[in-house]
Amino acid sequence: MTSKFVHILGVPFVNTSQKDFISTLQSRIAKQEKTFVVTANPEIVMHSLEDDQYKQTLAKAQYITADGIGIVKAAAIIGKPLPERVSGYDLMLDLLETADKNRSSVFFLGAAEEVLQATVKKAKQNYPGIQIAGSHNGFFDWNDHVLTQQIKNAAPDIVFVALGFPRQEQWIGANIDKFDKGVFIGIGGSFDVFSGTVKRAPELWQKMNLEWFYRLVKQPSRWKRMLVLPKFAATVIGRKALRK
Repeated sequence: MTSKFVHILGVPFVNTSQKDFISTLQSRIAKQEKTFVVTANPEIVMHSLEDDQYKQTLAKAQYITADGIGIVKAAAIIGKPLPERVSGYDLMLDLLETADKNRSSVFFLGAAEEVLQATVKKAKQNYPGIQIAGSHNGFFDWNDHVLTQQIKNAAPDIVFVALGFPRQEQWIGANIDKFDKGVFIGIGGSFDVFSGTVKRAPELWQKMNLEWFYRLVKQPSRWKRMLVLPKFAATVIGRKALRK
């Protein structure tokens, strides 16, 4: 029997494919079951080892998906393979398609104002069946409850939270108890890609699992963040060796 979760350095990743996970979320939306989804890459896993409060935030999530080929490879290393990468951006596109078919309501939270507006505009054009419950850029006072009240009043089926790691997980974790329903999912810089502000790696690069390298080439300033990848791999291998 396949385990529902695969634990990597203490983080429980849902053992699922993109298609099956979307079906799971569709069911929860239909039942109005409140859901916290984290799309986690190696950087998030490593941060959870260093920040206990952040690890507790991740523990509040119903689902953590493998957003990053590094997570998939780590699962294979420990002998508990995951079917595939389930990324925040791809989940966003599939959820928008689902919302379009079912006329579900969506709230967009995050990014700069011009990126946010471009995202909302494109979503309306590409998915005319969705109901726009509202939107807000990523710059707001966390102690101001106006935003949370706005979302609570709108009662969206899906809330895309594009505040970047670790803010998006922290915001959802701190506020999800205030809402009655909705799938709340952290999606990093997905608004930038969706709006066309940032170009996603060509499909060939994606198939070769080199999307991370493409982003580094396009954004050299990310090199410091990329240093976490070898550290993550070494930690996974080291802990596996200790268990033998």
